[in-house]
Amino acid sequence: MTNILFKNALKRNIQKTPPIWFMRQAGRYHSHYRKLKEKYTFEQLCKTPDLAAEVAFGPIQEFDYDIAILFSDILFILEGLGLDLKFDPGPKFNSFINSKNINDYSNIDRGIEHMQFQFEAIKITKEKLPNNKSLIGFVGGPWTLSKYAFGNNNSDLIDTKMNLEFISKILLPLLKKNIQLQLDAGVELVMVFDSSLYDLDKINFHEIYSKFLEEIAISFPNKVGYYSRGKSLTDLNSTINYPFAGFGYDHTIDLKFMFENQKQGFIQGNFNEKLMLGETDTFLKDLKDFIEKMKSIENLNGWICGLGHGINKNTPEKNVHLFIENIRKEFS
Repeated sequence: MTNILFKNALKRNIQKTPPIWFMRQAGRYHSHYRKLKEKYTFEQLCKTPDLAAEVAFGPIQEFDYDIAILFSDILFILEGLGLDLKFDPGPKFNSFINSKNINDYSNIDRGIEHMQFQFEAIKITKEKLPNNKSLIGFVGGPWTLSKYAFGNNNSDLIDTKMNLEFISKILLPLLKKNIQLQLDAGVELVMVFDSSLYDLDKINFHEIYSKFLEEIAISFPNKVGYYSRGKSLTDLNSTINYPFAGFGYDHTIDLKFMFENQKQGFIQGNFNEKLMLGETDTFLKDLKDFIEKMKSIENLNGWICGLGHGINKNTPEKNVHLFIENIRKEFS
């Protein structure tokens, strides 16, 4: 089971039409999801494998994305370590990690056991999908997860020995086990979403944090993709020789520059998700401008078309249909 467009993009094979998937493509903008949400909580939808598979399958059936995504959340891995997590509707922790309680949140075996529902959800999702669709998984990035774990007050995390030890000795081993779990269940690729990386300065990124990313990449050569919000290849150039499968970029990054300078791995992005909210005529004009910009790039091999970040909950379903239809029409 695989999508040939996605397979070609991973290998940077020549093709005219890019595969398409959106971050959060299974979610609140979609009537299919909202109907399920009338009966079940977000946690139930994520942690009940049959329901998670149904949520993941819904947008494939409705919009014909090329790639399905495991329906879950990056924060469950912290819940597995013992942090009390609730969604109301967004994530809320009742407590955070600090110097006094850090040993209470260090049981990696307990953490990965907690994530077994993802394994079953992936298996069932694969069974529901047509053979011409791909399935990917995801985890949170170490920096993003650590910010949540320490209460979003860790702007100086990189300078704190305790926090660095938490990432290196607890979080990284657990993330690698979670990635392996998803690969063993049958996903073709695992994305690392590091959406909070924008506030990490370049010096600390290159001298310290990039080593954590290197460890992830070399543990799963060409099986893990990486997305960081507000960071371009110039910020990530210390990782570009690591065996990541590719990189995703938000709408602030010039994809033309990426295609000219990133010589390996897929390049994902990056229509501004806020423009999806526009009235039909305005949206179509913005989409036309995006298409023309992408057509001006001489070599689009490796392109995975999508948004700069997650799709907004208020996005009209009509615009999603129009986006996919127009991309496939103009790049065919």
